[in-house]
Amino acid sequence: MNRWLGLQDRSVEVEQMESRLRLHTIVRLRWFAVLGQLLAVSIVRFVLEFEFPFSLCLLLIAASAWLNVFLSVRYPARFRLGATFATVMLAYDILQLVALLYLTGGIENPFVVLIVGPVTVSAATLPPINTVFLGGLALISTAFLTVVHWPVPWYPDELLTLPLIYKIGQLAAITATILFLALYVWRLSKEARQMSAALTATELVLAREQKLHALDGLAAAAAHELGTPLATIVLVTSELQKEIEPNTPLAEDMALLRSQAERCREILQKLTRQPSEQDPLHATLSVSQLLDEAAEPYRSGTKAIQIICQPFEGVSGPAAKEPVGERRPGLIYGVGNIVENAVDFAHSKVEITAHWDERTLEVEVKDDGPGFRPELLETLGEPYVTTRPAGTGGPGKRAAGLGLGFFIAKTLLERSGASLTLDNRPAPERGAIVRISWAREVFEAAPAGPQRVEAA
Repeated sequence: MNRWLGLQDRSVEVEQMESRLRLHTIVRLRWFAVLGQLLAVSIVRFVLEFEFPFSLCLLLIAASAWLNVFLSVRYPARFRLGATFATVMLAYDILQLVALLYLTGGIENPFVVLIVGPVTVSAATLPPINTVFLGGLALISTAFLTVVHWPVPWYPDELLTLPLIYKIGQLAAITATILFLALYVWRLSKEARQMSAALTATELVLAREQKLHALDGLAAAAAHELGTPLATIVLVTSELQKEIEPNTPLAEDMALLRSQAERCREILQKLTRQPSEQDPLHATLSVSQLLDEAAEPYRSGTKAIQIICQPFEGVSGPAAKEPVGERRPGLIYGVGNIVENAVDFAHSKVEITAHWDERTLEVEVKDDGPGFRPELLETLGEPYVTTRPAGTGGPGKRAAGLGLGFFIAKTLLERSGASLTLDNRPAPERGAIVRISWAREVFEAAPAGPQRVEAA
């Protein structure tokens, strides 16, 4: 499946080992930090008139500002940082903030919570190992600030000293915040990347199917263009045959040329044959034909595939007539993927049943395999959730997939108006059940096919 899509099994891992942080983003965030730090120290110094190493604080803030200027001049705004470069930049932000906090009260400074910021940015944009490093640096720095720091700026006639147990509580709170936010943001970012990659893979499938579907139109256009010159060839050869003596080698060659030109015209007429009364299967297919076509590639194995199509019990009259819908490549592919999974996991047999009435059409695909694991029933159908255990690949065996196949099949079927439900067969039977349901009027919606094109 992954080879067919042009994907590799480790594509997600490779993506996770790269940085998604642009230079423009980190520079803008640092400018916000510089302005905030400058505003904070100015208010404390000139409004509250507290004494603290104001000049040293300004020097640290200026260092960040000059670093931003250097990066903006050295690199273009859309430059995407490598993982190591981005880690160094975020580590600098942590250490610069720690130096400011060291000069202004350490763990007692209420702005110590800002040390969580660079770690959160890393969790959203960098590989996990880099985030672990930055989180460890932030925690070690916070622990350092708990025991070593200059006094917090305060009124000169009062001494603000927080108890050690309170400082330890601050350290524990910051530790919990870093762990929670880093894990939460990393999980959200991972799910967003997986969904984006899965949707991209789905679009590749749809693009491939649409290209195949477009070949009909290309063939009709080519036949229409070639029809006129072939008709001219037939006309000219007919005239030449009248002027050539019969029973001569040239006459035989001319007859052969005319017969081949007429054969080409017949072939082109077949290519231009679109949905019509003479060829209804070109654009439509019944439920039984749909299931037969979807299951045909998997009949050659050792596992039996049984297909049963009939109306629900008690249904009669027009409602008992077999539904006929538009031939859609995505629909055939989606049902085929469900059948393929059932064949892969079945021990000996796959049962495909279709039932309908005047309102609904329901298809069930059952196998006699181990069934779905209960913990996966709620998440199957999401990208990168697979029932294939890792390490099952090898000679003659299917490798564990990325979990995109069922996601793509589910997406294609839902686009056709279907709804899917997954379940396990009730005891004492074993195996899985996939139910695909359509509103009958949705399945039988008339196709808007192209008009017939006749060759000249």
